[in-house]
Amino acid sequence: MSTVTLTAYNVKTKEKNVPIQDAVITKTAKGAYMAQGHDGKGNKLTTLLGEEKALAAIKAGVAKQGW
Repeated sequence: MSTVTLTAYNVKTKEKNVPIQDAVITKTAKGAYMAQGHDGKGNKLTTLLGEEKALAAIKAGVAKQGW
């Protein structure tokens, strides 16, 4: 069983694949899934996810459900 990790691009520091801490997954108005959190250094991170990865992250306990 593979572990689910949520990563995002940090716009401020221009780093790729930064792990998201304290992630909360929400649904957009059009039905897409979005993970929001921080990188541990005070920078906010947001990324769009597919339904399968979003629900897997919630089930694995990596993220909280925000809807």
